[in-house]
This record gives sequence, C-alpha cells and structure tokens, in this order.
Amino acid sequence: MEQAVADFVREIAPTLQTRRRDLHKYAESGWLEFRTATLVAEELHRLGYPLKLGREVIDADARMGLPSAEVLAQQEQRALSQGALPQWLSHFSGGFCGIVATLDTGRPGPVMAFRVDMDALDVIELQAEEHRPFADGFASCNEGMMHACGHDGHTSIGLGLAQVLKQFESQLCGTIKLIFQPAEEGTRGAKSMVAAGVVDDVDFFTAIHIGTGVPAGELVCGSDNFMATTKLDVTFRGVASHAGARPEEGNNALLAAAQATLALHTLPQHSGGSSRINVGVLQGGTGRNVVADRAFMKVETRGATNEINDFIYQKTLQALAGAAAMYGVQHEVTLMGAARSSKPTKPWVNYIRQQASRIPELTSLVDQRGQAAGSEDATYMMERVKELGGQASYIIFGTELSAGHHNEKFDFNEQVMATAVKTLAALALNIQDFREEA
Repeated sequence: MEQAVADFVREIAPTLQTRRRDLHKYAESGWLEFRTATLVAEELHRLGYPLKLGREVIDADARMGLPSAEVLAQQEQRALSQGALPQWLSHFSGGFCGIVATLDTGRPGPVMAFRVDMDALDVIELQAEEHRPFADGFASCNEGMMHACGHDGHTSIGLGLAQVLKQFESQLCGTIKLIFQPAEEGTRGAKSMVAAGVVDDVDFFTAIHIGTGVPAGELVCGSDNFMATTKLDVTFRGVASHAGARPEEGNNALLAAAQATLALHTLPQHSGGSSRINVGVLQGGTGRNVVADRAFMKVETRGATNEINDFIYQKTLQALAGAAAMYGVQHEVTLMGAARSSKPTKPWVNYIRQQASRIPELTSLVDQRGQAAGSEDATYMMERVKELGGQASYIIFGTELSAGHHNEKFDFNEQVMATAVKTLAALALNIQDFREEA
C-alpha cells in the first residue's frame, strides 16, 4: 500500500505544482478567495465529494475583519475576469469562501478532519528576475495580494490529498472531512467555521503548515508554540477647530491616539508567561492648522496562553478608554481577528510521528520546535475538537525558503507538497493502527 500511494503521488506531483503556481499567480486575500474557492469546489466535485459551501460552513456573525460590501463586490468581479467559475461563485458571494468536503466510506471508523487555508497576504510581490515566481511567470498579478506564507501550497496539498483518498477509498474506514478555510491571515476565518459546527463531529483533527523556519526533511508533529492573539481596530472621534484661532474649542483625537499608543507599549507584563503588544498603524488628522477630530489605530495583543492574552487585551481596552477620556473624545473598538493557544493531544502526536516514520523524505521527526512568536487560528478548531472529547494536532513540514514568511521574496521548494500529501494520506489509511496509549 505504501508503495502504491508513493507511486500515485509521484504521478500527480506535476499537477500539484501546476495548481500551486496558478493559485500563486491569482493570489486572493482573506474573505476574497472567490476564484480559489470556485476552483477548489470544482475539483472536489469532479472527484465525487459531497460538499458543504459558503454559508453552510461559515457563521456570518462570527466573521472578523470582513472587507466592505463595496470591496467584496469589486473583488467578485475581479475574480470572474480571472477565471472564477460562475456556477460555484454564488455560494461564496459576500465573503463566504469556505468549503468542507466529506468522504463517508460506509465502514465503521472515526471522523478525521484535515484543515488547509487558502488566503494570500496583503503584500506586494517582488517583480524581479531573482524571484523565481516572477522569472517563471507565476508572480501575483493582483496588486497588493501575494501568497507570501505558502497557503497556495497548502490548498494544493489539500486537493492532492483529496485525489489520493479517492484513489484508495476502498482501503479507508470511517469518515474524512477536508476543510478549506478562508481568511487565516489576521486570524479571522477559523472561528466562523467553528461557530458553524464544522468540527463538532470530529474525532481526530490535523492542521498543516509548510516552512516556518523548519529545515527541509523535518516534520514537527505537534507544534504548540502559537500565541493567543487579538487584533483590533480603534477609531477616535473628537471635535475639529482652528488650531491657531480657537484651539480650546477642539477635542484632539490624534493626541488621544498618541497617548494610547504610549500607554499600550508600557502595559504591565504577566508572570505566567510572555506577552506582546503592538500598534502597527497610527493615522490621524486632516490638516496642519486643524485640531484633529479623527484618528485610527491598528493594534494587536498576544500571549503565551489564552489567559495571558485575555489579561493584556483587557488592559488594552482600559488604556484606550483612559486615553479617550483624557482628551474628551469618543472611541470605538472593532474586533478584527483572534486566535487561541492550544496544546496538541499527545496520543495523536505520537500517532503522527509513527506514521511519518514510514515516509522516506522525512529524515527528522520532532514533537515541537522553537519559541512562541506567531499565531494561528486553527487553534480555534483544535480547542473545539478537544472540548468535545477529540484529539488534535498542528504539524509543520520543513522546506527550503527563498525568504521568510510575509516577505516579498517568499517562495518554497515545491517538492514538500508531495511529501505532505503522502504523510496526510498515511494518517487516514492507517487509522486502525491508532492506540490511545501510543
């Protein structure tokens, strides 16, 4: 069986590369994955998977950081002009770009779920011969949107896994769900899929990533170094006035935002572990001779645990309110994204390591690696599965990178996609080998 799977994956490897490069060229940011979602849906439908789409798998009220209705409409038209399939687009209209494909084998067994993300970043890709995507003609054609984190590879891996599972369906048991998630960047999409119940029946859950500084040939079987995070936009509204003639009649929103920025970067730390806070954007005012009546901030908090992040977030809200009161202005906080911290379940990590040991391309297997730094909203899915008695893990496939994640020069060694497909297929094909005490 292992050789048959390896041979089949070798056969579809060119398709993995072609698909990845197509997705890279037509990169789409979070909630705007209209073309991507229609192509994914079409391929899964062609393979014979029953599908749940759009509002069936995304809770509208739980979405965070959604673009305006005008932007969503413009981007739908852009996607159509770039080859989005009209027969599927209506399911995703309005920013509901989520897909869940289900393979029910009809044989007794657990429910397994694999999650991949589909969105690009708001990054301008390098247009230079030194950058392989540009040199080979698949750099992003969408200004300000780039697959600079490998999600084009993740989507291709998910579709490759779908092909393998269908090819070897007679060898499977239980039910397998393939979750294609929008809007991971900014940690915006997973919570809405959890709220829609997509993992409520899942016994074993696995999310994946490629790269992240992990060397080629290494698999992190149970990454637990993602920090809990909260992303928020803050708007201050004051009163404008003439800065020379009547400054006392104004209420300066820009000063309130500046005071808040200083206060946030001096918040107390937490003895329970590391925390982070950052004001990444500060904008305000309309003219040099006008007391600023408006200001805008983009802020994020992070914590090594959910409790620490919640502590920092509450302190953030207090600091924002205090700065607004100091300058007599109004303020509004909008939640734009969030993720939790989550520890993988040890038996499932052990099973992943056991199965990965059969993959020749994986020469190093570790449970975890590195220090906490970034965040990942698949943790919402992990926590929900664990809450309902299931097991979950987050795995990382190491690969060579041309530059770090979220960089304009980002690219990866495409061979990692075939390795990932084989590994994930092994988890599904050999689930009968799972032992709780592993």
